[in-house]
Amino acid sequence: MPAKVEIQEGSWAELGAPASEIRRVVFIEEQQVPREEEWDGRDDACRHFLARLDGTPVGTARLLPDAHIGRVAVLAEARGRGIGVALMQAAIDAARRDGHPAVELAAQTHALPFYERLGFQAFGGEFLDAGIAHRNMRLSFVP
Repeated sequence: MPAKVEIQEGSWAELGAPASEIRRVVFIEEQQVPREEEWDGRDDACRHFLARLDGTPVGTARLLPDAHIGRVAVLAEARGRGIGVALMQAAIDAARRDGHPAVELAAQTHALPFYERLGFQAFGGEFLDAGIAHRNMRLSFVP
């Protein structure tokens, strides 16, 4: 039987404990992002998404009030199973429900093809964030 992926949407108070653990492992441990850059004080203002694989938290993302998607992270052992796509779709759907004309994100350059497959288009030049190369990307809901 294939693994069951569920996406839960909620506040930081509701989802912060498992989401922060996933972000700690992926960003702080795996990618060496400085702790003070990861914890930017904006989580309380965001809508959060938590992916569970057969009930176990394995991925997270957040949607800022200005329709920026960020902190998209999937644990290494759960990658390649469509969890990132499911998280992104949940965040995109939430932004669309809120009436935003588009969503934006800052993608690590290695992940550009992933976001392009979801319809995002890169704009502007490459920049460093936490020592990692990024590019801004946008997905417009209106033609």
